[in-house]
Amino acid sequence: MAQPASNPFKELTARLWFLIISLIIYRIGVHIPVPGVDLAKIRDMFEGGSGSLFQLFNMFSGGALSNASLLALGVAPYISASIIMQLVTHMYPALKELRQQGSSGQKKIMQYTRYLTLFVSVVQGLAISRAVMNGGMKLDTVAASQFVLITTIGLTTGAMFMMWLGEQITERGIGNGISMLIFAGISVNMPTGIGAMVSQAKDGSLSYGKFFLILGLIIGLFALIVYVERAQRKIAIHYAKRTQGASLAAMNDKQHIPLKINMAGVIPAIFASAIITLLVSGFGLFVGSTSTVGRFLSELGSSFGPGSWLYIASFTLLIVLFSFFYTSMMYENRELADNLKRSNAFIQGFRPGKQTAEYLDMVQERLTLLGAIYVAFVCILPSLMNIGSTAGQILFLFGGTSLLIAVVVAMDFMSQVQSHILSKQYESLMRKANLSGFGGQYHR
Repeated sequence: MAQPASNPFKELTARLWFLIISLIIYRIGVHIPVPGVDLAKIRDMFEGGSGSLFQLFNMFSGGALSNASLLALGVAPYISASIIMQLVTHMYPALKELRQQGSSGQKKIMQYTRYLTLFVSVVQGLAISRAVMNGGMKLDTVAASQFVLITTIGLTTGAMFMMWLGEQITERGIGNGISMLIFAGISVNMPTGIGAMVSQAKDGSLSYGKFFLILGLIIGLFALIVYVERAQRKIAIHYAKRTQGASLAAMNDKQHIPLKINMAGVIPAIFASAIITLLVSGFGLFVGSTSTVGRFLSELGSSFGPGSWLYIASFTLLIVLFSFFYTSMMYENRELADNLKRSNAFIQGFRPGKQTAEYLDMVQERLTLLGAIYVAFVCILPSLMNIGSTAGQILFLFGGTSLLIAVVVAMDFMSQVQSHILSKQYESLMRKANLSGFGGQYHR
C-alpha cells in the first residue's frame, strides 16, 4: 500500500526559517548597548568620520560598534582563533595527528578553538573598553575600573554568543553560519549607504562626476566578482582501455577536473581583515600610554585606518599569503593524482602518480597567484580611490572586501539552496520509481 507523499521541501523550509529567525535575533542584539557607555558621543565619532581605529570592527559587526552594542566584537575573535588553530595544527605533530583522526579529532580541535576564541575576545574587549574610556566616551557616573570590567565581560559574552549562533546556523540552517552573519552585517547597511550617497549628490557635497564614478565602480566590481567566481580552469582527463569481462572496452568520453580561478574564495579577505583587526586590538591596549614604546604602538594602530598605505600594503600581503596557505591546506593534489591512477585515468602528456601531482601543483600555484591578485585588487581598489576622497565613508561601506564577501556568500547560499532542492527532487523521483516499479510488481 502506497504511503501518502510528504512535502519534499519541508526540511528546506525549516532551515530557511531557522536562518531568518537567527539573523533577526542577531540584528536585535546589535541594538543592545553596553552599560556605562555614552552612546551619543560614540555615534558622533562615527558620524564625524574620525573613528578610523574602529572602522574595521564596525564593518564586520554590522554597525554594532557604532551602537556600542554587546555584539560589537562580532565574529572577529572566532575567525582569529580559527586562523591560529589552523596554523598550529600544521606546525605541531600532536595536533596534526589529532586533525587526521576524523570527526573525533575535529571535535577536540573545535573545542580548543572555542577556548582560544574566549581568550581573543577578552583581549579585544579589553582593548576596546580602554580605548573608549581614554576617548572620554564613558558616562561620568561609572568608575573607570568598573567600566573596563563590565565592558570587557559584556563584549566577551557577546562574541561567544555570536560564535554559538554561527555554529547553530551551520548545523540547522543553510550555508556557513559565520559567513551568513558577516553577510547580514554588511548588507544591512548598504541601503543606508545608497541613500546617503544620493543625498550627498543632491545637496552638492558630492559631485555628480564622483557619484557616477562610485556607482560605476560598484557595478564593475560586482560584475568582476561574479565573472571570476564562476570561471574555471578545466583539465581534461582520459581513461585508458580496461578489461571488462572477456572484451576490451575503451572509455572515449572526455571528463574534466574543474579548478576555480579563485580556489580560496572569500576566506583570504576575511582572514586578512581578522588579522588586521587583531593587530589594531593589540595596539589599542596602549592608547593613553605615557611611555615612548606605548605611544609608538598607539600611533601605529591609528595608522591602520582604511585608505592608509600601511593598511593597503599589509592587507595585500596578508591576502596573498592566506590564499596560498588556505589553498595548499584544502587541496591535496597528491591524493587526487593517486585517485586518478586507481581509476585508470590520466592527464595527457603526464605519467600517472608523481608527475601528475607535480603538474596539478603547478596549475594550482598559477591559479592561486591569479586568484590572490584578483582578491587583493577587488579589496584595495576602493581604498586607493578613498585617498583624498570626500566620499570616504561611502567608499568604505561599499569597499571591495564588503562587496566581495556579500556577493560570494550570496552565490554560495543560492548554490546550496539549489543543491538541496535538486536532492529532494531526486529522492522524490526515486521513491515514485520504486513504488511504480518494484512495488507494483510485488502487489500483482
